[in-house]
Amino acid sequence: MLKPLIQQRPFLTRPENIQGVSPFIAQLLARRGVQFELELELKLKHLLAPNMKGLQDAIQIIDQAIDENKKIVIVGDYDADGATSTALMVLVLGEMGADVNYLVPDRFKYGYGLTPKIADLAFVSYQPDLLITVDNGISSHAGVEQAQAHGMQVIITDHHLTTKATPSAEAVVNPNQLGCEFPSKALAGVGVAFYLLANLSSHRRQLGKTIAKVADYLDLVALGTYADVASLDYNNRILVNAGVKRIQQNQCRAGISALLEIANREPAQLKAQDLGFVIGPRINAAGRMETMDIGIECLLAPDIQSAYPLAQQLDQLNTERRQVEIQMKQEALAELTRLKLDQTSMAAALVLFEPHWHQGVIGIVAGRLKEQFHRPSIVFAADDDGIHIKGSARSIDGIHIRDAIEHIAEQYPHLVSHFGGHAAAAGLTIQKQHFNLFKQVFEQFIASMDTSLFNEILWTDGELPLSAFQIETVDELQNLTPWGQKFPSPIFEGIFKIVDYRWLKEIHLKLRLVLENGQIVEAIAFNAHEKFEFNSMQDHVRLIYELGKNEFNGKVSVQLRVIYLEQ
Repeated sequence: MLKPLIQQRPFLTRPENIQGVSPFIAQLLARRGVQFELELELKLKHLLAPNMKGLQDAIQIIDQAIDENKKIVIVGDYDADGATSTALMVLVLGEMGADVNYLVPDRFKYGYGLTPKIADLAFVSYQPDLLITVDNGISSHAGVEQAQAHGMQVIITDHHLTTKATPSAEAVVNPNQLGCEFPSKALAGVGVAFYLLANLSSHRRQLGKTIAKVADYLDLVALGTYADVASLDYNNRILVNAGVKRIQQNQCRAGISALLEIANREPAQLKAQDLGFVIGPRINAAGRMETMDIGIECLLAPDIQSAYPLAQQLDQLNTERRQVEIQMKQEALAELTRLKLDQTSMAAALVLFEPHWHQGVIGIVAGRLKEQFHRPSIVFAADDDGIHIKGSARSIDGIHIRDAIEHIAEQYPHLVSHFGGHAAAAGLTIQKQHFNLFKQVFEQFIASMDTSLFNEILWTDGELPLSAFQIETVDELQNLTPWGQKFPSPIFEGIFKIVDYRWLKEIHLKLRLVLENGQIVEAIAFNAHEKFEFNSMQDHVRLIYELGKNEFNGKVSVQLRVIYLEQ
């Protein structure tokens, strides 16, 4: 492995402008773009005003549909953002008295978004008067037309990027559509749905109609936002923080409680990261391995008795997903070894395909390869029609993967059938016969970019002051949560003298270090045997680490969680 470049995060704002906190905390926050102390106050009253294009039109249409008892169908997406958005719509509209059903396309049959086939399926299944998309639809021109041909009104709610004109739906709500002035472009699909429903409810309250207490569902908003890896700007941090607090206080959906119980997590101790690493993957597993209905039904379940069997099913699917993923990753690594790729002679992008790989897991495997080799990665699996293959792409900082695929599609229109996505993740469909040519063209295009992009940079917050190696600092950092995308948890660096070391189960490395003031602290490097080269003969080590706690036999002490080690 090539050594990463270790660099300190630059200041994005001026630390001295952030009053009321210690200089150490002010510096951390300034490196994350916080401008004022107010941004630490994560109260719902500070949410951005709802000046979203299309929002008022959508409110009018839904308000009328509820009053006239029209049939509404929600068309969701098959990931955690799609599942939480669907559940949120169904629950809130149901509470307002709407006649509402939902439909989530089977990703293996129908692919992504509101396709004409989905519009037909919605018509046959429910004969709806109104179709509302969540977390999809911004590129579904043909699907919208087909739904309208069946006599439905269509509202699109989405957050995906598009460079094309907006579909001719009755209303389109998407902060990333052309001409939308809403200041935060980072809302997830569930965040857009929340804004629409919260403002629909206050509109109906003014008219003395049935309403819903939309803030009661912020657990769903937090889960969808975090699991979709949305950037945690101030607005999203408010939403996630409010949702996490509801879960900690057991004021959340029974399905979330059941998933936490199965994962042996205490709600009171929940951190925002657990949404992304504990609950999110279990919900996502339904869409990856089976059908997302299981995930949605779990979130809709009214009590723990009905939620628990569904949560067990999701947990089982997640275990299967992990097994498939490990198998695929091993095969991918074997293929890379066969190509004799090491970090020095590696192609600028990794593009892999095996006919037997599982469509639902290619995204995760692409993500793992991207992390391990620091290259944009696309992993393909066979489509059912025998002609096409579907790919899932993940990218590194500085390379916008959706735009890269769009560039190929414009230069070579016959190579890419469909594509969509974001800067860091995208999906595409190509013909199997074109795989080798696509791979060649894509690798060449990525190779033409600035070579410095392919050097992995480990960003740190510098050295931790000696006075900060204490439990109080860990608690202080925890109070600044949620940490996540574009608001990363603090990472520190330092050179330490080793007093003692031991291997746990021969794979994890436990170090005892002495600081300059004589204080002894412990550090743990998980899976160090695979990741790092440790020379026990040397008495110093350079560590990149997170500050955490170790609780053992009722005693709590500071522990460094090692992210990278070099000597």
